[in-house]
Amino acid sequence: MLTPLQVDPSALASGVNNVWVLTVTFLIFFMHAGFAMLEAGQVRSKNVANQLTKNMLTWSIGVIVYFLIGAGVSGIVGGAADPFAYITGGSDTWIGWLFGAVFAMTAATIVSGAVAGRAKLRAYVTYTIILSAVIYPVVTGLTWGGGYLSSVLGVGFSDFAGGMIVHGMGGIAGLTAAWVLGPRMDRYNDDGSANVIPGHSMTFAVLGTLILCFGWYGFNVGTAATVFVVEEGTMALGAFADTVGRVALTTTLAMGAGAIGAAGVSLLQTEKVDTLYVANGMLAGLVGITSIPNLSTWWGALLVGLLAGGQLPIVFKFVEKRLKIDDVCAVYPVHGSAGAMGCILLPFVSINGFSTQVLLAQIVSVTVIGAWTIAATAVVFGALKAIGQARVDPDHEREGLDVAEHGVDTYPEFGDQPDAVPDGGEEIRTDGGEDERDIKMVVAMLRPEKLGDVKQAIAEVGAPSITVTNVSGRGSQPAKKGQWRGEEYTVDLHQKVKIECVVADVPAEDVAEAIRESANTGEPGDGKIFIMPVDEAIQVRTGKEGPDAV
Repeated sequence: MLTPLQVDPSALASGVNNVWVLTVTFLIFFMHAGFAMLEAGQVRSKNVANQLTKNMLTWSIGVIVYFLIGAGVSGIVGGAADPFAYITGGSDTWIGWLFGAVFAMTAATIVSGAVAGRAKLRAYVTYTIILSAVIYPVVTGLTWGGGYLSSVLGVGFSDFAGGMIVHGMGGIAGLTAAWVLGPRMDRYNDDGSANVIPGHSMTFAVLGTLILCFGWYGFNVGTAATVFVVEEGTMALGAFADTVGRVALTTTLAMGAGAIGAAGVSLLQTEKVDTLYVANGMLAGLVGITSIPNLSTWWGALLVGLLAGGQLPIVFKFVEKRLKIDDVCAVYPVHGSAGAMGCILLPFVSINGFSTQVLLAQIVSVTVIGAWTIAATAVVFGALKAIGQARVDPDHEREGLDVAEHGVDTYPEFGDQPDAVPDGGEEIRTDGGEDERDIKMVVAMLRPEKLGDVKQAIAEVGAPSITVTNVSGRGSQPAKKGQWRGEEYTVDLHQKVKIECVVADVPAEDVAEAIRESANTGEPGDGKIFIMPVDEAIQVRTGKEGPDAV
């Protein structure tokens, strides 16, 4: 006979709460994939691997530093009796620490997008260590940890999930670091006018945005962390039941309104709806509501989202054109100004009505957090700059940080088809001649998307090998206008692939004709083909010369 299962309400409540916290923690961790894609899409192709490496090291190094030092520093600032108790505290304490750690690492990774393309890896890692150990923990100690700002002006600073504590701090830190480092090469002309440096993949940027939006539900809704409580031996729903629905609703409304706000301002500025502004606007709307989703009315969430998204293009242009700060991934208007705005708007949209005291508390707290972040970040990057360790050499910057800092090429191949084997794998045909064979080089500049067809065609006429290089050039194809984050620029150098094919036994004219037929679209910009004589050829391995080397 089965006996009734005796369940300890406290144990059951603890188990359910821990599962909930861990689930949303893993969701927040997945946001790092979104940050990686978003930032990789907004940098040049020559800096993609560097940006991805920084994102991985942010987590790997930062989370260990936060465990050993940072979380304890937060406890010290907040006045905890035993600030390092979490290290040996047991399962529940470790889960709570991990929940805090993913927030800390979110703040840290935001900075990498602002300094992309010119910061030394060692400089960024150094700053990540200091941010994880001191800069961010001081902010959380003053606020969530029970420090001064938690009771400022008698009402305390209200930041539900880190709109200012995490995102605002990260955005301000990124802007400060970018200011200290200076702009990327060629970003500004001698007269102070700005040049547009487009990122390499809108697809990556939008994919990263949507991943971040998905993870944000863990960020905001997950902060309503107490599912069950036990009172007098009876298990009941905790604060989760009162806040989770409102938090989910306001988060969603602000996200959508942020995209609309950014799209609307972009349309007014350029008469076009800029794709990247729409993506950044979604994130700005989320940042704006993150401080107050538990207290905002539904219409307030729409208002906050619209304003956070709408300020994005305006603030970005102000930073770019007036401050002359090169914020590559627009981290300040997305995270900094949007986060501060959301905090300050709380009393205007609160379900509790307007309160002057709450408004003042929010303003004071935002100011304190911003001032501390600017000062600490300026000191760290200023010191690194003073000893020549903040920025890469000009040659490395032009070459790209992928090669200079990591020795890798993110896109080593350009074709999307495997190399074809001519004639089903038979030997390359020859005319049987020896000394009378001429060596010629066929060089072609073609559209990148035609490379696969051209490789197949060259193999079918029996050419033994080809060399492919990614190039840019200007020919008879007319210049076009492009747009990147709402700014128009002239695309006068078009992306091409250069194919070089040296032949001796195969008529160069056959190779040229094969290339022409397979690369022809009938539109301007299909490219050019050149046939040139080669005086001599030497095979490195065997020392063979002339046609035999080919």
